[in-house]
Amino acid sequence: MDTEHTGENPWGLETLLDVGELAAYLRVPVSTVYDWRTRGLGPCAYRFGKHLKFAVSDVRVWIEQQREPGPPSPADGR
Repeated sequence: MDTEHTGENPWGLETLLDVGELAAYLRVPVSTVYDWRTRGLGPCAYRFGKHLKFAVSDVRVWIEQQREPGPPSPADGR
């Protein structure tokens, strides 16, 4: 089974990313991820003690929600 693309690990559980892994994936500083969290802007997370973990599926949903529309197309004949 190709776990790289399914977001699952060998135990059949969804892969969870830590803050550093999420920041690296999104190519943003770790401080940006923490800033998003304090402002309620980032993806949903699980807290295990002092550790934050992000489900790959939640990250994908959040990424889709960040999509901005493209520039408007030129009006026909105007």
